Amino acid sequence: MNKPILPPATIGIVGGGQLGRMLALAARAMGYRVGTLEPTPDSPTSQVADFQITAPYDDQDALMTLAQRSDVLTYEFENVDLTALTRAASVAALPQGTELLAITRDRLREKSFLRDVVGVPVTDFASVPDPDALPAAVTRVGYPAILKTTTGGYDGHGQQDVNGPDDLPAARRLAAQGPCILERRCQFERELSLMVTRDGRDYVRTFPVVENRHAQHILHTTIAPAPNLPAAVHAQIDRLAARIAVGLDLRGVLGIELFATANGVLVNELAPRPHNSGHYSIEACNVSQFAAHILSICGLPIPPVRLVERAVMRNLLGDDLLAARAQWPAHPEWHVHDYGKAAIRHGRKMGHLTVTAPLTDEQTHLLAQVKLGGQ
Repeated sequence: MNKPILPPATIGIVGGGQLGRMLALAARAMGYRVGTLEPTPDSPTSQVADFQITAPYDDQDALMTLAQRSDVLTYEFENVDLTALTRAASVAALPQGTELLAITRDRLREKSFLRDVVGVPVTDFASVPDPDALPAAVTRVGYPAILKTTTGGYDGHGQQDVNGPDDLPAARRLAAQGPCILERRCQFERELSLMVTRDGRDYVRTFPVVENRHAQHILHTTIAPAPNLPAAVHAQIDRLAARIAVGLDLRGVLGIELFATANGVLVNELAPRPHNSGHYSIEACNVSQFAAHILSICGLPIPPVRLVERAVMRNLLGDDLLAARAQWPAHPEWHVHDYGKAAIRHGRKMGHLTVTAPLTDEQTHLLAQVKLGGQ
């Protein structure tokens, strides 16, 4: 175990959005100082941090300045310049390294790592480096499928359904934009996820398995724990998560998204950072995903993670935030998190709210409690 990084050390966060904000709040509670690199002035993270360096993410000089003012670096999103980050790691500690980013930012490399290196189940897939490779990929994977860009894209962007030959022209146009991966669309019963980390003593710590429900390709609600999940399936997912964490030599938290199918669970995607579906942990667990991330990158111990209360988390997208603000006085059960973003835009994640209940209670009523004026 490396020597722990203790307060009042400075943690530099690349990115200034809501994940950085909640990381900063967790770090500040422990006594750490926090800086952020973010091109948008008065970013959500900077509002609770000690300082912000206002510059583009690919500004290597700015990233070096952040490193020089920090003891340890982390990031809140995947698309960080790896060359610049490697250079910055010569100045400040980078416990997560760059290999984690290199794997998880490329869908083809990520799927290959999961299947071939750590041996966890994934859906069938094929590489589509250019439009001419599409027919062979379709022959291998079959219909229905989804074509995705290997890098970039989120919340449904950079994707094209390929349900039959009629979809091939649109798929070719997407493939012409850059390398893609064709994934067989699996028939799943529900979407699950969990967070996993390793602490300063290399103990793997897994969070509860939760169920995620989406609307228009964006996470709408997370239910913790996943209802009616057999103990054997939960244990299997824990084992998969531990295998992935060890295979990645993980530091920080990692989000693992899964599909529950009639034939078992499939790992869908990895997120090398705190994840939207882990926000419930702030109120519902003995340690939040954000606190666990800080403890992990600083080489400190993390206790076994326990679900203290049942919870439902709802994203507040666009005008949902205004509705939640207006209705909050009538809902003492709400834990409202406003991300402090300057402009409200349709579909933009503006905040979230969480409701909790004792573990002995039923979860059904919690779903009703996160509705906004009948939504």
